[in-house]
Amino acid sequence: MVIFEPAISGASTSSVSAAQLQRFARRAQKLAEVQGEVDILISSNKRLRDLNRRFRHKNKPTDVLSFPRPSGGDIAISAQIALDNTQRYGHSLANELKILVLHGMLHLAGYDHESDNGRMARAEARLRSQLKLPASLIDRAHSSSKSPQANPTTAIAKAAKNHHKPPAAKAAKTRRKPAIATKTRSKQ
Repeated sequence: MVIFEPAISGASTSSVSAAQLQRFARRAQKLAEVQGEVDILISSNKRLRDLNRRFRHKNKPTDVLSFPRPSGGDIAISAQIALDNTQRYGHSLANELKILVLHGMLHLAGYDHESDNGRMARAEARLRSQLKLPASLIDRAHSSSKSPQANPTTAIAKAAKNHHKPPAAKAAKTRRKPAIATKTRSKQ
């Protein structure tokens, strides 16, 4: 299920729909071999900062967080960072959200780019190619190219490094109390 909470301000509502993103998420979930139900929250920087502070003890917003469950999990995405990245990297909001969903899905599958010696980066590059997506978060964070599309600012590079699943002890808490609010869910 995909939840937009609140609607993405500054973006055309026709540029991306929950139904379109849900179809992509199902495909990415299958390719990443994530079993179970995956819920995706697209929300504000404030909400992502709150989740990041609560589960990772980092008091700043981040682009994507993943919360694994025994079967499936939750992914939370900052709408504002996604929208900023569309301008920075010159692609659509739909593509940026798909990049973030894929990245979060790989974390739910157990990948961790901070400690896996490039295993997640290789999987993400392979899946990104299959899904016809532009540069991934890992590519953007580790690129040394001078082009604006491949060389993110320090803040974006730091955000790309900091957007993973919470520590295992904190992830276990999400099993009892999901990080995604249910009050604004609408099935698409």
